[in-house]
Amino acid sequence: MTLHRRISRDLEDRIRSGELRPGQRIPTEHELMQTYGCARMTVNKALSQLAGDGLIERRKRAGSFVRLPRLDTPVLEIPDIEVEVTARGDRYRFELLNAQTRNDSDLNGPTLSLTGIHYAQDRALAFEERRISLTAVPEAATADFTVQSPGHWLLQAVPWTRVEHMVSALAAPASIAARLGVDKGAACLVVERRTWKDDAVVTVVRQAFDGTAYRLTASFGRN
Repeated sequence: MTLHRRISRDLEDRIRSGELRPGQRIPTEHELMQTYGCARMTVNKALSQLAGDGLIERRKRAGSFVRLPRLDTPVLEIPDIEVEVTARGDRYRFELLNAQTRNDSDLNGPTLSLTGIHYAQDRALAFEERRISLTAVPEAATADFTVQSPGHWLLQAVPWTRVEHMVSALAAPASIAARLGVDKGAACLVVERRTWKDDAVVTVVRQAFDGTAYRLTASFGRN
């Protein structure tokens, strides 16, 4: 392995392991030159490799920083956040904050109400508030959402037939900012979704994403 590849591999391992966290500055070029006993050109080549792979962001006169994980989701599909995060090679986990059953007139009967946080590389990616109709999906009452996210479970358990999206921007209020670990007023992307199976509403969800780490894309063709 060439030296510049060894340097980039070592830094990549530190990023993947979480030792170097999203947004954190990595060692300077001078520090890397001293650590590896090499020329600036070798270090520059290693950092260019990491930047090209989307792992770091190089800022003029400021240094290099671990890039925040950015996910691209097609607007017209239901995203599986767990699959998207792990497909990037990042660690994913879902933290269930609260779960309770109640009657919900909007969903015409007993409903499982859930709140939780999606994480990528131990950084909060999205705060989720979800309601699942127990009339449409009675199995949800016994599902263990401490080991998998509700969205991931639903996509595997229930074949949906119709979905409605609403996307908006939000300046994070204190409650959501605290959940996401961002400053109050930080830019958030809010996705509200209602999913049906035939004529029955399956789930209603509202997800507030860290605006620096998530984006939606749309692609249309012409027949």
